[in-house]
Amino acid sequence: MPHTTEWRVRLHLFEDDDGTTKAHVVLDTGTTALTGDGTAHCHPADANVPEIGDELAAGRALQNLAQHLLSTAERDIEGMGRPRPGTRQVTGWST
Repeated sequence: MPHTTEWRVRLHLFEDDDGTTKAHVVLDTGTTALTGDGTAHCHPADANVPEIGDELAAGRALQNLAQHLLSTAERDIEGMGRPRPGTRQVTGWST
């Protein structure tokens, strides 16, 4: 059965005066929202390059969101009467 949908992702970045960048990402599926958070800290001996902090914090927030999304999928699979996958790499429907 064909299926097409659109999910929206919003990524918010915040940097404070001490070189800490925080990222908050929201995935909106239309029926639910999942979030992820990430942080990056500039080492005092390093030059403060905001773009690098943004990249690190955003990447970590997206990784965190991915973990939440995979956990949700695993719970949904269990809810369908299937066993929880043994590792995240094999998450999916068995054939």
